[in-house]
Amino acid sequence: MRKNPLLMLLAFTVIAVSCSVSKGARTQRSLLNGSWTLTAISYENNTGNFQSTIFNDAKDICFEGSSWFFRNNNSTGQYTIAPSSLCSAGDRYIRWSVVDGNPNQLQFKFTDEKYKDLVKQTGYRLNIATLTAQEMILKSNVVVDGERVTVVYKFTKK
Repeated sequence: MRKNPLLMLLAFTVIAVSCSVSKGARTQRSLLNGSWTLTAISYENNTGNFQSTIFNDAKDICFEGSSWFFRNNNSTGQYTIAPSSLCSAGDRYIRWSVVDGNPNQLQFKFTDEKYKDLVKQTGYRLNIATLTAQEMILKSNVVVDGERVTVVYKFTKK
């Protein structure tokens, strides 16, 4: 049985297009590539003082000043929390991607040093509010006592 080359080319094109990333997401992936410092965490849409555990990992204060690295060519990275009396210091390894949406989102999940998933089907999505060559602002919505609060993460490029 002879296969139709035109039909095979069409099938390959459909598969390639359906698996591709949009131009906007590719641009954001390129801008994310490299080293960042998480300079501040703040809260919007509610009043009062907040203290939270971020990414089921550490207190929000532990993340301020943390170093983040995103490698575009294989979607791996890590963040490092500095040692202190309140924080469990060290590297946390991640696998990340940019998800098309309105707004686009940065999603990541924890891995081991060899980038094997630590927890299946558990990850985090943060809305990309701002992303330039020098600044990144990510936001995530959470519910506190029945009220929506937006956690704002401000990064600067190293």
